[in-house]
Amino acid sequence: MKSLVVGEQPPGYDVGDAYHYIRMRSLMAARTYNQQAIDGPFLQIRDVDGFTRVARRSAALGFDGKWVLHPGQVDAANEVYSPSQEDYDHAELILDAYAWYTSEAGGKLGAVMLGDEMIDEASRKMALVIAAKGRAAGMARTATFTPPDQVGVGNG
Repeated sequence: MKSLVVGEQPPGYDVGDAYHYIRMRSLMAARTYNQQAIDGPFLQIRDVDGFTRVARRSAALGFDGKWVLHPGQVDAANEVYSPSQEDYDHAELILDAYAWYTSEAGGKLGAVMLGDEMIDEASRKMALVIAAKGRAAGMARTATFTPPDQVGVGNG
């Protein structure tokens, strides 16, 4: 490619991400073998805004992290690859609600409402990823699930 900046888009490529195909192949290979997907480095170590911009691309695809080459990139990487407090709390609520609703006490249901959102096994699997990332980042919950008085009526 016609570029001297590792990790950045090549000059003149204005139609998307020139590395999208490679990133997706790497991500799928990592997931196939139950491994973390870590994006490559950004060599302009003093350009934290550039690092953040590039990191957001791979984070949006589901990468778990990015190589950091300088201590100045660590905070940006942690911020980009960690869930927001809102997403972390929501993931934990999904896990608690789904565990309760699929239990004997909750009626052994497979799909239920959590507020205005239908949750099921697929929701649980997605929530596991976000919750694990939040826990790894040392996040603390700010919301808790309370089982409803009636089976089938969710809250959130």
